[in-house]
Amino acid sequence: MGYRGAARDNGEVNSVAGVSSIEEIEARIAPLRERLTAHPLYAAMRTRDDLRRFMESHVYAVWDFMCLLKSLQQRLTCVDVLWTPTEFPASRRFINEIVLGEESDEFEGRPVSHFEVYLEAMQECGADTRAVAALVKSARGGELDLAGVPVAAARFVANTFEVIRKGSLAAQAAAFTFGREDVIPDMFRELVRELNRESSGELSKFVWYLERHIEVDGEDHGPLSLRMVSDLCGQDEGLWEEAAVAAEAAIEARLGLWDGILASL
Repeated sequence: MGYRGAARDNGEVNSVAGVSSIEEIEARIAPLRERLTAHPLYAAMRTRDDLRRFMESHVYAVWDFMCLLKSLQQRLTCVDVLWTPTEFPASRRFINEIVLGEESDEFEGRPVSHFEVYLEAMQECGADTRAVAALVKSARGGELDLAGVPVAAARFVANTFEVIRKGSLAAQAAAFTFGREDVIPDMFRELVRELNRESSGELSKFVWYLERHIEVDGEDHGPLSLRMVSDLCGQDEGLWEEAAVAAEAAIEARLGLWDGILASL
């Protein structure tokens, strides 16, 4: 896979006392999550134009989330024609269930990925999809080309692919689990609902995306992902530490993305 135009963030997250459970990871990342849910970006967005700018950067987090998911699927399941059972059967099942929902959910009576719904929502809102369409085109050719991507979004994607390329299974699972959309607060979703009412339903697909993603993260995918992290770390303190650092890095990267979007408003 080739990489062009990718801004990279080489900042390191300072490590603190080691962890050995999901609860300890959650306690360690709590301050970061509080910063994320209280980020000034949400209060700064007021208009449909603001929402368009948000979507034109946030869409890359939706796309690279799927890339991280497929990396986990490749490593946890067997996708070869000559099939063999893989290690971690519980996580094998978890990841296949998550893939089913993320890649082939049911929307308006048809199977569709959440990313494709997001693109439709962008078009419905009047957001520019040309840059993300170019990214998808490059991906079909086996290349990650971030040349036309907003700087903050390109940095976010580059961070995700850093853990895809170099992270352990536990680190990838933690980045996937703790850097999710359930951190988007109610105030932002209410803003989108209000703008949708004012525009006679022209944001209905984005409303569906937000509410559906929060629903499945809280009721289904979130619990499955937590169990996957625990399964992959087992009793290995080193893996638990890798998972904690990856979780911190994922949230730090999301904060950087939010900072970039805020600066563009």
